[in-house]
Amino acid sequence: MKPLRLRGHHLLCVHGFRGMGYSPSFVEKMWEIVKDIRNEEKDVPIQVVVALDEACFSCPHHGESTCQADPNSNEHVVSMDRRVLEHLGLEENEIYLKSELLRLTAQKVRPDDLDRLCANCSWLQYGVCKEGIANLRSGNVQQK
Repeated sequence: MKPLRLRGHHLLCVHGFRGMGYSPSFVEKMWEIVKDIRNEEKDVPIQVVVALDEACFSCPHHGESTCQADPNSNEHVVSMDRRVLEHLGLEENEIYLKSELLRLTAQKVRPDDLDRLCANCSWLQYGVCKEGIANLRSGNVQQK
């Protein structure tokens, strides 16, 4: 099975995703990814990247190899990716089983950690990300 490419900060986004997004195609792609992540019976391989991933290519702001939402957006998302990888102790471009990534996230990420890990993310203000991490930590996987 081909690994799912997922950028570092999206490892956290998937837990709070509720259908908000940059475009209908982005939302549809994120639901596909989230469905696999939240499916307890499916353990998929995930390649953790600090680059555009499968969700990004459905976003209207992607360029050929970088986020182009605004002049600082790529630097912003890359910095979030790197903070998440460092926090979880993951290596860039390595492949991990979804179950291992879920276990690490549940163990190492508290809802309030998102204030630092996801600093200045426009979605943080809605509270769904912190709620998703809290649910993961308590064993409650949010369903669509």
